[in-house]
Amino acid sequence: MPEEIIRTLSVDGVRYSYRVLRHDSDSGAPLTEPALVLGGALQGMYGWPQMDDHLGPATDVVTADLPGMGSADPLPPGPSADLLRRAVLAIADDIGAPRLNLFGFSYGTAIAFGFAQLHPERVARLALGGVPLHIDEAQVERWERAREVLAGGDREGFAAMAADALMCLDPERTVHRRELARRYVRRSFLHALTHSPHATSSLYRALADRPDFSGGLSGVPALVFAGEHDTVTPPERQREFAATIEGSRFLTIPESDHWVVLERAVEVSELVSGFFLEGTAAAAPVSLPRQAGAPVGRI
Repeated sequence: MPEEIIRTLSVDGVRYSYRVLRHDSDSGAPLTEPALVLGGALQGMYGWPQMDDHLGPATDVVTADLPGMGSADPLPPGPSADLLRRAVLAIADDIGAPRLNLFGFSYGTAIAFGFAQLHPERVARLALGGVPLHIDEAQVERWERAREVLAGGDREGFAAMAADALMCLDPERTVHRRELARRYVRRSFLHALTHSPHATSSLYRALADRPDFSGGLSGVPALVFAGEHDTVTPPERQREFAATIEGSRFLTIPESDHWVVLERAVEVSELVSGFFLEGTAAAAPVSLPRQAGAPVGRI
């Protein structure tokens, strides 16, 4: 069995933890740099078994409860981007990794992208999925109603409204395993609200923060992907963002929405692991169009 290590760190007095699933040394040296996975606002260090399965045989897999998430301390008032980037840097330093393969999903994309902009020399490859670039007025109103429901003490009602706000419920659009993902997301929200003392504040912050995805990026091989029916930020906008990353690649994954990592878990895991392992002995064929006018890819 691969060795699992959990360590606690702190930044500015805020405690948080990360987990490392060690590559099995009996199968030889790791084939690529450690892979750090950063998920949504309520996705903690134990929410990525599919990445363990696909990347574990090739390298160390690192997941985290960053400040404000899971078992970590709550974030202090005020802007948090700098603190979260420094938390990621502390993880890289603590595991002794000169460079990381970095995968950010949803809320985690802002942390991963900001870290890559600030420390490109520490990022071997960057994968970003479900980038929440734009929240329109209708979405803001929907979230405000959900917040009112939660403020009134109805956790189950909030969990249902929050899950629905992040999913494509249009019956005319096919979403693979939609109802299964919907139930899972609802249960996850409800579990976090029930068991985490600061889940509510973390959710509010995730909804209120407007992460900055401007400024572009160069010098880091990058992949951006989106579910074809993502209703949080349409794939077209995510493709425009990907074009600001020099030499990046962009794909849409069919029959999925913002929760593509649940609805197409195997496909996403294969895509990300294939990208991180590209050029190694374990590389599997992955067809990824480059930016600069290439058509949107589909798996």
